[in-house]
Amino acid sequence: MPTLRQLRYFDALVRFRHFGAAADHCAVTQPALSTQIQDLEKKLGVELVERRHKSIELTPAGREVAARAARILAEVRDLGEFARHHAAPLYGRLHLGVIPSIAPYLLPPLLPSLRARYPSLELNIRETQTHTLLAELADGRLDLLLIALPVEQADVETLALFEDRFLLAMPSDRPLHGAVEATPELLKNDRLLLLEEGHCLRDQALSVCQLRQADAIDTFGASSLSTIVQMVANGLGLTLLPELSLDVEMKQGNIRLMRFAEPQPSRTVGLAWRTTSPRSHDFEALGALIRETAPNAARLGV
Repeated sequence: MPTLRQLRYFDALVRFRHFGAAADHCAVTQPALSTQIQDLEKKLGVELVERRHKSIELTPAGREVAARAARILAEVRDLGEFARHHAAPLYGRLHLGVIPSIAPYLLPPLLPSLRARYPSLELNIRETQTHTLLAELADGRLDLLLIALPVEQADVETLALFEDRFLLAMPSDRPLHGAVEATPELLKNDRLLLLEEGHCLRDQALSVCQLRQADAIDTFGASSLSTIVQMVANGLGLTLLPELSLDVEMKQGNIRLMRFAEPQPSRTVGLAWRTTSPRSHDFEALGALIRETAPNAARLGV
């Protein structure tokens, strides 16, 4: 049977795609790591990697074994976490993933409170797009995600925290009267400015406006709401802002906000973790603190 050491070595090789880099990561010599990978291949009876001059490629069997190995290693880590954290809440190391349309607005008020209330927590934060965070959650590199729900992925448990409503943002000197409804006609004479492909907030905004393909949509490679707000303030188009971002983004000025007609569109902000994780009580405690420290506009629906 494969050993955990062999699975760890193979997992490192999958991540770095290079025997030398994987060996350095595992603090062993390259020949030692290579020998363990060869022994793993013999035990499983399949070739896992195609060895090239400067890199490796996974075989079809290697990709399947890599996915299974990542899950096994994640469950082993979860077992260790259970033993370490059984007595004290939010103690020790926690790897938290956050999407870019949430991190700048929730983390500044959350982190000081988290440090004050749980001083023994060693928090590591990773900010990137949802699909990357979910992949890293599945293979155990992350313990918990702070993202927009729902999550369409098996073996993931979620906890909804609050509803984050969308508002229409436009230049402050633009006249507009009456209720605004989320329809394609809204953008007939304007450009809709959104985050670049891959951001879930982009897809949510398109859904709100009943748009999937439109010539009026621009992204300009923008990866932050702050960039888009500056573009709106200078008359380059319209955008949708989540209520969560208002305390930060409205400080830039020259922006006018208008609510949508009822029912107001929104996204659900929440937490997600592996169903096998033994730390659900920790995550629920963190969720309660997030609700407590969230900006007023989002927490109270103001």
